[in-house]
Amino acid sequence: MLKQIESRMSRHHALRVQLMLLGAAMLLAIPAGAVFAQSQLAPYTVVETGQRFASLQEAVNAIGDRSGTIGIAPGAYRDCAVQTTGDVAYLAQVPGRVAFDGAVCEGKAALVMRGRSMRVEGITFQNLRVPDGNGAGIRLEHGDLVVRQAWFKDSEEGILSADDPTGSVLIDQSTFTRLGRCDRGLSCAHSVYFADYGSVTIRRSRFEQGRGGHYVKTRAARVEVVDSSFDDSKGRTTNYMIDLSTGSTGLIAGNWFVQGQDKENYSAFIANGAEGHAHSANGLTIADNVARLAPGVDRNTVFFADWTGDKVKLGQNTIGAGLKPFEKR
Repeated sequence: MLKQIESRMSRHHALRVQLMLLGAAMLLAIPAGAVFAQSQLAPYTVVETGQRFASLQEAVNAIGDRSGTIGIAPGAYRDCAVQTTGDVAYLAQVPGRVAFDGAVCEGKAALVMRGRSMRVEGITFQNLRVPDGNGAGIRLEHGDLVVRQAWFKDSEEGILSADDPTGSVLIDQSTFTRLGRCDRGLSCAHSVYFADYGSVTIRRSRFEQGRGGHYVKTRAARVEVVDSSFDDSKGRTTNYMIDLSTGSTGLIAGNWFVQGQDKENYSAFIANGAEGHAHSANGLTIADNVARLAPGVDRNTVFFADWTGDKVKLGQNTIGAGLKPFEKR
C-alpha cells in the first residue's frame, strides 16, 4: 500500500513542477498588479486544466471522480471542502504560506475526506473547533492519505479518522502544536487519532505542547513512528505520547520523547493494548529511542507499558532517570 502511495507522491511531484511552470507562464501573460487581484479572487487552481476557482469546494467538484491537483495561492482562508470521490492533491503554491483558519465543513474539519486518495502538502490548519469537541484540520473517513510539510495548531484535533481497514496513512515532516482536549464532559480529542486503519506511518514529524488527550492515538493494525519528536515539556493535562489502543505491530524507532509536569496520566510514555486486543502486537519493535523527564520533573513512570502479552521486541533505548523501561499490565 505504501508503494502505491509513494507512486502517487511521485506523480504529484511531477504535477507540482507543472504547477510552478503554469504559475510562471501566468506571470508572464498577466500584468503584475492583476496577478495579485486574480489570486485573491480565485486562489484555487486545478493544475491539469488551468481552471481557477473562488472556493475550494468548487475546485474539488471540478476534479470529481478523476485524479487532480489543486494549487492554492498564498493566504489565510476561512474556507473548507468535502472530498467524496477521486484522487486529489492539495498543494500550497508556497509551502507554509497557506492557512485554513477557523472554518469547518459538516461540523467536522477544514478538509473532510472520503475519496480514494488525498494528499496535503505545505498547508497550515489552525483555530478549528466544533460543538462536539473534535474540530480537526483533516477528518479522514475513507481512503489513503498523505500529509507532508503541514502544520496543525491551536485546534481541538489535528487529524481524526473513521475506520478503513484497507486504507493507509503517511505523515511526513509535519508539526502538531497545542492540540487535544479532555473537557466539557466530552470524549477526549488528541493531536492525531486514527481509528481501525490498515496502517499508519509517521516520519520526521514533531508533536508539542499538547492540550489534553494523547499525542498519537491509533487503533491501526500496523504502525510506524520513526525519527520524530514528542516534546511534552509545555503540555497541559496530557496523556500517553503514543497510544496503540487495541494492539499494533510495526516499528517505533529513532524518536525523542520528553514528558512534562502537567499530566492527566503520566503512567507511561507508550501504551500498547490498553483498550483491548483487536490486533496482534507480535513483532512490534521499539528501539533506538531517547526518553526522559523534563527538567524539574521528579516522578517514577514507565517508558513502554503492554497489556497484550504478545511478543514485542524491546530493543536498546536511552532511558532517563525515573523511567522503568518496561511494565506488563
